Amino acid sequence: MNAVDRFHREFSACPLVAILRGVKPDEVVGIGEALIDAGFTLIEVPLNSPDPFDSIERLARAFGDRAMIGAGTVLTLDDVRRLRDVGGEMVISPNMNIAVIAATRDAGMASLPGYFTASEAFAAIDAGATALKLFPAEAATPAVVKAQRAVLPRTMPLLAVGGITPDTMAPWRAAGANGFGLGSALYGAGASVETVAANARAFRAALDRLD
Repeated sequence: MNAVDRFHREFSACPLVAILRGVKPDEVVGIGEALIDAGFTLIEVPLNSPDPFDSIERLARAFGDRAMIGAGTVLTLDDVRRLRDVGGEMVISPNMNIAVIAATRDAGMASLPGYFTASEAFAAIDAGATALKLFPAEAATPAVVKAQRAVLPRTMPLLAVGGITPDTMAPWRAAGANGFGLGSALYGAGASVETVAANARAFRAALDRLD
């Protein structure tokens, strides 16, 4: 199964992307296991974390058959190449860079670029994006998603990312967001495995209430 098809499968199983900003390589496997045990199937290590490619490689080696592992804050073509080389399958960015999207597509990985306007969204789709990441969601409202959903292809997954908590998911989903990227409300640098496990269960329970 190619990475794009796998993303759609895993996203259908659990449309929550765990963002492990600040995670360290020596703790990432324990954190990853807690997330997977809670039902997460999509895990991102932002590249502004300590030794991110080491963490991604460890996650891919330990859990690549149980979860899709990728990098966040991917800004350059070199980042895309390095991610592919360590076994990552998802390229997630805060911005809409056509060259990064195209390189991701050509490397056979899933592309989740950040966007904020309808123009950026359509440019990302034309470049080959697998899904769209509304970022930062804190600067928008569910009404923005509802308006964009009136024109964006229904087949294109849309994630709200930024400031999402278990208590704020419902209005975004009602407006047309298919899933969410979860940052500090799920994992903060130095958080224990037990804390992450509890947060992950809270998000899964909130998701189940939406379905």
